[in-house]
Formats: sequence, C-alpha cells, structure tokens
Amino acid sequence: MKTMKTCAVDREEQSSSTAPVRDEVDLQRRRLLGVLGLAPLVVGMVACGGGSGDPADPPTATRIWKMGFFPTPPRLDVSAVLQGVDLFSKRAELVLIHEELPWTDLLGGMSPDAILDRDKVELVRYVRSKGLRLAFMADLTDGLSRGEEAPQLRQLGRSIAEPAVQQAYRGYVLAVARKLEPDFIGLAAETNLIRIAAPASLYAAVVQAANGAAADLSAAGIAAPRLVSVQVEAAWGVLVGAGEYVGIDGDVRDFPFTEMLGLSSYPYFGFDRPEDLPIDYYSRLFGGRTLPGIVVEGGWASASVGAVSSSPDEQARYIERQGRLLDSIDARGVIQTLFADLDVASLPPPVPANLPLFASLGLTDSEFVAKPALAAWDALFARRLIS
Repeated sequence: MKTMKTCAVDREEQSSSTAPVRDEVDLQRRRLLGVLGLAPLVVGMVACGGGSGDPADPPTATRIWKMGFFPTPPRLDVSAVLQGVDLFSKRAELVLIHEELPWTDLLGGMSPDAILDRDKVELVRYVRSKGLRLAFMADLTDGLSRGEEAPQLRQLGRSIAEPAVQQAYRGYVLAVARKLEPDFIGLAAETNLIRIAAPASLYAAVVQAANGAAADLSAAGIAAPRLVSVQVEAAWGVLVGAGEYVGIDGDVRDFPFTEMLGLSSYPYFGFDRPEDLPIDYYSRLFGGRTLPGIVVEGGWASASVGAVSSSPDEQARYIERQGRLLDSIDARGVIQTLFADLDVASLPPPVPANLPLFASLGLTDSEFVAKPALAAWDALFARRLIS
C-alpha cells in the first residue's frame, strides 16, 4: 500500500454557524446508518466474476458530470462535519442531503419551514459558502430495511399509506424546494428494492406519494429536475435472484415524472474486482431511453470485512472505473456516500453488527488521512468540467 499523507485542513472561524449545524448531526445518524438498507440482501451473496472484456480507452480530459459527497461525518460531532465539508469542498461541486423525513415533528404539528430553519438552513448556507451546489433526496421507507415503513412512522403507529402522512411528506418536499432551492429533488430512494422487499401496499403508497409530490412541484413552478433512485445491483440481479438482469422497467413506468434517473451502487457486494463491472453497467439500465442519470449514492469498500474482500488499491481502481461508467451515459453527477471512513467505535449504541461492511467507503480514513482512492478521485475532478 502506498504511504498516505495527511490532508491539510483550513482552520477557519466557525463561531456563528457552528451551533445551528449541531442540530443536523443527530439527523445525520439515521442516514449514516442508512447504507445498511442493503445489508439484509447481501447475506450469503456469491460474488460474480467474468471481467468486462471492453477495450482500454484513452483517458478523457473532460467531464460533463459534477462530483460530490454526503455531509456525513466520521464522528457525530460538529467539528467533524465542518472539517469534512471544508476538505471535500476542494474536490467537489455538489453536496447531497439524503434523509428519512422528520415524521415525528411533521405529524406533531411543527411546520416544514420551522423544521428546516432549525435543522437545515445553516448547514446549507455553510456548504454554499464553500462554493457547493445542493441536491436533496427524500427517503420514504426505512433505510435500514427497504421492506418496512420509516422508523419514526413505525414508532408513531402511522403509515405512508395514510393521506395525512402523504400530505405531510408533500408539504415538506415543497418547503425544501422553496426554502433550500436544491439543484435536483429526489422523491423516493431505491424504488426497485422497495418493490422487491416491501408488501405491495407499501410500494403502492410510495408510488402514490412520490407522484403526488411531483405534481405539487409542477404546480408550484419548481424547475429543479425530479427523480427517483434505483439500486443498480438489484437491477442486475446480483443482490437477489439468480444473478439475471431484471432492469428497471417497473420504476420508469411507476414514476413517469422522472426527469433524471438516480443510481445507487455498492458493487463490491456483487463483483470481485472493479474491472469486472461491465462497461454497460450503468448504460444498460437506461434501455435506450434518452434520460440523464446521476449516481446519488455508493462506493467501494477499502477493507476486507466478513465475506467482503477488498483493499485500498481496489477502491482506487473502482474510482477510476467509475469515471468510465459515467462517461458511458448522459451523467449529470456522481455522489460518493462517504468522504471519510466512519469511526464505528465512536458511534453511540446500538450500532448494527454489519456496519463495518460500509464503514470503509470513505476516500480518507476517519482522521481525514488520504487513501489511494482520493488521488483517483482528484484525477477525475481535475478533468475540465464542460457542462
């Protein structure tokens, strides 16, 4: 492994903006663990081999896709959030807030504007002060278990199938669009996994709610593109089934408002090496549709844990492969789930036992020390952005 260097950290004044950002830290915990939504589906999975067989293309000097990260910190404290944003802002154009909605407050009578003022406005102001554009993704089911209602709804004994709950979601999305002005708005996450894992009634409620929110955005004259995300490994049949490609026709049919297709991809669960990813790994999902795409979450682990075998070098090669996959579609962006590894030992209990499977997705370790993948990312970022 190459010797790693510590990234320099800008020491800036963080006085007035620090306290409001603190509220976001607790909310990030659910999304920080939300990558485990894949965990129940990867138990006992057999890795696929086979190689891509595509020719080696010369390096591309330009890109049409913006690059970015979640603001998820390695530890749940404000300084880690701010340090991470400071560091990744030097190699990104986007930051994506992906959240399960604040159902308890919404259904308890708190207005969406008040919730956003408390939880999001200062964080968004801070990331924009770093020159970053904002993206937003609403998650309608449990990120830890795609077949279930969101955790807060379960605790309240409520369901996304209820008209009042759907209306609360729609009002919150409208407030996000109006108050935060994201560049694009995701209305449901990993819809193909929900369709596979959830009762038909829950999936139908997600379809109804997301389509209603899309109609509200259109009626309000919101121009930001609407999207849902699909899970790429599920579409290729490497998470469930016999490894046969199943595609995303159902998602395109059920969410006709989709103006940009979101992709969620953690391919180290289904492939031995980054080079084994077919060159049409993304493009096949589009099925000839003239639809732009954006990777809204994902990555490749740098550590071997359980049945997952990986290394920092493999992770760096995945970032290089990612560039080629993005070049194969009309990609508008790529979001890496973690900039820094999770410091699992620092997280408050209960911490799921399978969290280490996802903890090494960062391009730095949990102390912001660069891994080889960061240099690969920086090489992609150095391409001239032409869109």
